[in-house]
Amino acid sequence: MLGASLLRGGSALRQRTWTALILGPAVVAAVVWLPAPGFAVFLALVILVGAWEWSGLVGLEAPAVRGGYLVLVGVTLGVLWLVPDWRSWIIGLGVGWWVIQVVVLARVRRIDSRPGPDVAAALAGLLVLSAPWGALVELRASAATGPLLVLFLFLLVWIADSAAYFVGRRWGHAKLAPVLSPGKTLAGVYGALASAGLGGVLLSFLFSAGIPETLFCVFLCTVTVAISIVGDLYESLLKRRRGVKDSGQLLPGHGGMLDRIDSLTAAAPVFTLGILYLGWVHP
Repeated sequence: MLGASLLRGGSALRQRTWTALILGPAVVAAVVWLPAPGFAVFLALVILVGAWEWSGLVGLEAPAVRGGYLVLVGVTLGVLWLVPDWRSWIIGLGVGWWVIQVVVLARVRRIDSRPGPDVAAALAGLLVLSAPWGALVELRASAATGPLLVLFLFLLVWIADSAAYFVGRRWGHAKLAPVLSPGKTLAGVYGALASAGLGGVLLSFLFSAGIPETLFCVFLCTVTVAISIVGDLYESLLKRRRGVKDSGQLLPGHGGMLDRIDSLTAAAPVFTLGILYLGWVHP
């Protein structure tokens, strides 16, 4: 039985590795080589896949209802594309939402199953999914700095996630939120935040920033990573309410699309708001 378990573990690791090796270059290519409208469409497709999975997590079961939810999300993204000024509003609302979730999730002591439709969570999904789309489109709109900033954000979150995993495995004892995600440890969070601080220094170097801007970059990257963890925990809450392990089965070894972008849904609005404050989105 031990041998079979090891074989299953090795197979899962191979699946995760192959999926990452395919997805990683595809995402980088989309960020770097697609024009801004093309990137917006690519990102919209990713968000719509996430919306389909979100509809399942909030208890929308009938295919017609789930399809209608996709249409609603798609229309929201279309409006944000046609009315660029509204993107700032949706980014700000997204940041506010995740700040509130810091308090809400910290108070969770038990999770009760919700077998029926969760209308509040379905409505929240409109904001949770559209805010990162608006943020990343706004970030990528700059021909001069857009691709660099989007790639930096992706790497910031991915590296922080890896740092949390390895530091947590090596030194993690105290749990961060055992009810929501038993695998996350305080040590892992510290590792993620440390990597974020280094990322802030790198970001300031890339833009030849002075000392005040460097300090702000460190602060921004640290807050971005901290909020990305909240995004991960929120999706864990939805999955535990439904009694499922993954949001879907689209990505072999990784689960669903939401399982891959949950951190970014929270991180993107925060990071973009900070970059807009710095004025680093140049035409």
